[in-house]
Amino acid sequence: MRFEEWEPHYTEILDYFGFDRVADEEAGALLAEILPRDDIGALKSLISGKKVTICGNAPCLASELDRIEGVVIAADAAALVLYNAGILPDAIFTDLDGADDSFITMNEGKAIIAVHAHGDNMPLLRRWVPRFPGKLIGTTQAAPLPHIHNFGGFTDGDRPAFAADALGATDLNFIGFDLSDTSVDPMKRGKLFWARRLIGMIGYDL
Repeated sequence: MRFEEWEPHYTEILDYFGFDRVADEEAGALLAEILPRDDIGALKSLISGKKVTICGNAPCLASELDRIEGVVIAADAAALVLYNAGILPDAIFTDLDGADDSFITMNEGKAIIAVHAHGDNMPLLRRWVPRFPGKLIGTTQAAPLPHIHNFGGFTDGDRPAFAADALGATDLNFIGFDLSDTSVDPMKRGKLFWARRLIGMIGYDL
């Protein structure tokens, strides 16, 4: 999705949550400054022409691992569920709030890390990005920058779906998603609402 297509949805999300666009842009600029490399070619080669399983971090994930098919992309801390089950994801999309040292180990293996910059994770960007030894890409929800990509999407769960769609996946398989969970706090409930709405924009009804 081109930014011109994404921007109206992004503006609506900012208004919905009261988030600061300038802070998002500052985080994107920081990531552009400290990101040591851009392995977008490796991510495209991984995804293009293949079926992709997007793993969300809902509690149901552990019971759905037998449904994994094709390329495996984990949404943030879902990577830890996979790792603890002996599954190394092919890629991890993360804003780093679920990161621990296992992410470094996975990145030393084959896992491509797609680090997302947004207005309130700049300290996490400074802490984690220089420590990753393997393949990396950077993403933003604001306007893209050189080597910082915006495929569309907002949450850790829907961003990899937009990326996989944009990079030529033949089909998306979703596990570990519970977008109707009403037991979570209002902020999380809002993010689930938007994840469902956004994933629907690329043709998947969760």
